[in-house]
Amino acid sequence: MNAPYPPPVVNESDDPILQDVDSANNLVELFLKRADEKGGAPFLGRKSDGEWTTQSWAEVADIVCLLAESLRRIGLNAGDRVALVSENRPEWCIADLAIMAAGCISVPTYTTNTERDHAHILDNSGARAVIVSNEKLLGPLVGAIGRTGITDFVIGIDDLKRKQSGSFEYHNWDNLTSGDAQEARKAVEARIATIGRNDTACLIYTSGTGGAPRGVMQHHGSILCNAAGAAEILITDFGIKDERFLSFLPLSHAYEHTGGQYLPIAVGAEIFYAEGLEKLASNIEDTRPTIMVVVPRLFEVLRTRIMKQVEKQGKVANFMMDNALRITEKSRGGKKRLRDKPLDLLVEKTLRPKIRQRFGGRMKAMVSGGAPLNPEVGNFFDAMGLTMLQGYGQTEAGPVISCNRPKVGLRMDTVGPPMRGVDIKIADDGEILCAGELVMHGYWRNKAETARTIQNGWLHTGDIGLIDEAGRIKITDRKKDMIVNDKGDNVAPQKVEGMLTLQPEIAQAMVSGDNRPYVVGLIVPDAEWALEWARANDEKFDLKALQDLPAFKNAVRAAVDRTNKDLSVVEKVKSFAFADEAFTIENEEMTPSMKIRRHKIRDRYQERIDGMYRR
Repeated sequence: MNAPYPPPVVNESDDPILQDVDSANNLVELFLKRADEKGGAPFLGRKSDGEWTTQSWAEVADIVCLLAESLRRIGLNAGDRVALVSENRPEWCIADLAIMAAGCISVPTYTTNTERDHAHILDNSGARAVIVSNEKLLGPLVGAIGRTGITDFVIGIDDLKRKQSGSFEYHNWDNLTSGDAQEARKAVEARIATIGRNDTACLIYTSGTGGAPRGVMQHHGSILCNAAGAAEILITDFGIKDERFLSFLPLSHAYEHTGGQYLPIAVGAEIFYAEGLEKLASNIEDTRPTIMVVVPRLFEVLRTRIMKQVEKQGKVANFMMDNALRITEKSRGGKKRLRDKPLDLLVEKTLRPKIRQRFGGRMKAMVSGGAPLNPEVGNFFDAMGLTMLQGYGQTEAGPVISCNRPKVGLRMDTVGPPMRGVDIKIADDGEILCAGELVMHGYWRNKAETARTIQNGWLHTGDIGLIDEAGRIKITDRKKDMIVNDKGDNVAPQKVEGMLTLQPEIAQAMVSGDNRPYVVGLIVPDAEWALEWARANDEKFDLKALQDLPAFKNAVRAAVDRTNKDLSVVEKVKSFAFADEAFTIENEEMTPSMKIRRHKIRDRYQERIDGMYRR
């Protein structure tokens, strides 16, 4: 399929890394080139039996080629879709590359998917095979495979107990990754010579903040364009040397798939896989990454933890933190004032090294994406001596459209300038439009939605924004999420929600007010704060019961009032109610990329929301 819009002219680079990415015909070709260059150097790392172990580039290349040939041997053909259901681990990367090396199309799928979710994706994609990591994840898949009757092959990475089914043929990972690697490599090279940048690499299903997920057709050129743009920022703003990425976000999300897998491949970096959220802090200290790709919610949690720990260290530590924040605030958008330099130097010698060490001591940049980052959170990490870059994009654009970069000037209220090879313009109604090789070729089997989203070669992002004097994009809100009150005033809900959740009392919030006289909010109290409040007020800690206490509600009301002081009249939250439980992936009130699903929350709490207007 031809690209919907001619790629912007990209100036040829003298840098060999960018030359390789620009000239690569497909992702597998780029990977094999890097593997030949790096040879026995470590590539993929994991923790096993308490020790971190690595596989080399050469070892991984052999396994990729062997698996690719096995996929063809068992009966898969060019263009067949292969679903991939696994937690982040080396085999995820190997499987993804092998599917493409077999001439097939990779269909990454969330491990949190229900049987119904899997059935939709299998049915919509027509996946003939599924690669699944373990017995637990196989459970929901078996029912989905039975319901759809499409999948012919199931490949277990770990040894699975359920190996027989009337509807599919089972294969074991170890059996499919053994054989003559040299012969497999020759076959792969011959096959990928016929795969071009315009060919579909994968179907990434959007996490669906509204409605059923749609399969975004990302072509090889889309991801390569993204990898080149991100690599160019690393090269010019930070320099490339012994890079190590810690992979934490789900690889089934386009952000981690491109930023946490193909960007490291492009620059020849190592990828280590985190063990999960509960062990993330220790994994960071162990692996000492130089780059991390993370969603804003995690930064919010880390900020709260750091602030609490510093507060417990006494007056001196608190003095240092307060002044670091003050100096950063005063110097935002410019240089530090001369009179602040002595104190800033003291903070640099005392507080910041301790914070940096908690992040491994080698961190060049932490990149936030997937959802808007509250500027206050970004400024906090900047004050603590950690470089925070906010990126912007969506699955339909590879997914990265822009990113902050130090050489342009870091502004935490922006998402930086467009990346290399990206064209941006602002429509008359304020919507951000994007064009370039990064733009998808459409939604799988959904021509109507494709035609609505890509018009005259421009991707309609659905985001409202502007471009500042330095060429940086500033997002104001989602077009479809924008609240328009009964007087016609516009309110950006994500801004209000982001400010509410900065209060220690509030863990999550969703505001509402479309066609209403004022804004109201649903609040999920912070559990740690609620526990401390209960102890201080001689109350039993029962979060549900505490919410019925007038004193508890008044304490949360005080947090809302503090937020309201920094909001305009139309943005102020006039009333609030408590949600019954946290918004989670499990109750379908959050996407796997940690964005709230407004329609789900509204459906559940509509009566409660309406009640706030009858008081």
